[in-house]
Amino acid sequence: MARAVVYREIGGPEVLHLEDVPDAVPGEGEVVVAVRAAGVNPIDWKLRSGARGNGTGGRAVRPGSDAAGVVEAVGSGVDGVRVGDEVIVRSARGAYATQVVVPAGRLVPKPPALGWAEAASIGVPAGTAYQAIRSLGVGPGDTLLVHGGAGGVGQAAIQFAVADGARVIATASEPNHERLRELGAVPVAYGLGLVDRVRAVAPEGVTVALDAAGTDEALDASVELVADRDRIATVVRGADAPRWGIHAYAGGSAVPLSDEEQHWRDEATGLVAQLAAEGRFELEVSRTFGLDEAAEAQRVSEAGHVRGKLVILV
Repeated sequence: MARAVVYREIGGPEVLHLEDVPDAVPGEGEVVVAVRAAGVNPIDWKLRSGARGNGTGGRAVRPGSDAAGVVEAVGSGVDGVRVGDEVIVRSARGAYATQVVVPAGRLVPKPPALGWAEAASIGVPAGTAYQAIRSLGVGPGDTLLVHGGAGGVGQAAIQFAVADGARVIATASEPNHERLRELGAVPVAYGLGLVDRVRAVAPEGVTVALDAAGTDEALDASVELVADRDRIATVVRGADAPRWGIHAYAGGSAVPLSDEEQHWRDEATGLVAQLAAEGRFELEVSRTFGLDEAAEAQRVSEAGHVRGKLVILV
């Protein structure tokens, strides 16, 4: 039998259990992937804890949306995918498992040069960052302020913006400043005096801001530093973004992504996979866990201040 992490009630990480489940069978247009690695994203624990979503309804819910693995079975109506293909999975349901069923259109070939953990770390962070940078129109002549620069979304946003010709300033704790410099950003510490520190390194001003931290400090500083609120966005505080009059691209936003924005999120996985395989994009996996350690992985994610990406190895 296959194995999967499930929960049947809203609560802390302790509600997660690793259980035997029936072997997956692909439907029409679907593929079964034997999971080698699964990415851990903040949305996973937010759904489990009740911070987002509508509960379980008494069902067994399987967390996880990002994965990488090997195709085990192919359903009818699927072309271009074969058993044995190494793939990256995006927007799956239940990636914390030995198997996952996914529509074939959500698969991206895994470049041989890319490891399993790195491949599984791409989906949500890269897609979110890529779409946000595109939506904000970041480019040459811009000075971008990224809040939460050391996390998965922050690191991806820095790299996209630098590649597009922008100057980037990013917030992080002191131990992560060297990492931000390696990615091409000017690091600043968050906390009291943030606005003054940003102005000191950007006397020419800040033209655009992206919040991947979710703090009042980040949003207050963005509004004070960026003249045009149409060029400020959060990927964390969607539910109350209207309080600041800024864009929200996730976090429970009442405004759905446009078709173009969703397309940007979808195309990011393949783009980053190829760039990373060529050594032109860095994917930092800070810590890995076993499938039986899913509760601890979410506990670490929920505690915050994660550098790079957490990944479950199957």
